[in-house]
Amino acid sequence: MYSIGQVAEMFGLPISTLRYYDKQGLFPNMERVSGIRKFGDTEIEALRVIECLKKAGMEIKDIRQFMDWCVEGPSTYPQRKAMFEERKAHMEAEIAHMNRALDMLKFKCWYYEQAIQDGSEDRLKALIPDHLPEGIQKAYENAHS
Repeated sequence: MYSIGQVAEMFGLPISTLRYYDKQGLFPNMERVSGIRKFGDTEIEALRVIECLKKAGMEIKDIRQFMDWCVEGPSTYPQRKAMFEERKAHMEAEIAHMNRALDMLKFKCWYYEQAIQDGSEDRLKALIPDHLPEGIQKAYENAHS
């Protein structure tokens, strides 16, 4: 069993965040000793899932719904799976979006490095869009897709 302070330190979270999660019902079976929260393995694993879902853009009310489904039992497996499938698709789309931005940055870093070496952009403008070096070509195409 862990104290709220220990769990806050483990996850790099403020104690107030853990209290908020508890008040929102995200730790439905948390044990208390003389009113003091005690985090067991179940709560630690729940917190890992909560933090994952938050990073995936899920709101607390939706995370609470997931926790409610967990309490309800096996009959909610389809809803839980669908929720994770939706979040996975959301994250994959977000990653693709971020990769396009990253590729634009890669292309522009390369472009200006070349412009600095050449002293102008003239040669580079002639390479765009179809005559860029292979790796830069792929980055350019993804950034412009």
